[in-house]
Amino acid sequence: MESLLVECYSCIKWNNFATVNFPVNFGVRQGSVLSPFLFAIYLDDLCNLCMGEHSRFIVVYADDIMLISPSVVEIERLLHACENELNWLDLTINFKKSCCVRIGPRYDATCVPIASLSGHLISWSNVVRYLGIYITSSRVFKCSVSYAKRSFY
Repeated sequence: MESLLVECYSCIKWNNFATVNFPVNFGVRQGSVLSPFLFAIYLDDLCNLCMGEHSRFIVVYADDIMLISPSVVEIERLLHACENELNWLDLTINFKKSCCVRIGPRYDATCVPIASLSGHLISWSNVVRYLGIYITSSRVFKCSVSYAKRSFY
């Protein structure tokens, strides 16, 4: 089992205050049950971006984040808010692994790619994999089982 041991310096940020940098000399083993819990605490403010909003959602598990919104404009706003929060936490989005999928009456309508604040474009896809589940673009929410069948046989 690998351990995540990185020699780095960090500081604690709270509201508008930050401590001086101090060395971080220990880590959490990869695959540890503590890792998702600590990551959830670290990203707690990210999840609070949608508090009071009934049409926008952020789903976080381990290091996977899924943004849900009823419109393309709202999903782009949510992406920008997430980018700002993640930049503040010194985290970045891997745009090579990111994509969008449409679900609803206009699922087959052509859309321009969503632009991030850093200039990366996130393209639209017919299927997206989240936590091993394949969600397909459709009029209603659908999950594909064909990938699971293929890996089974």
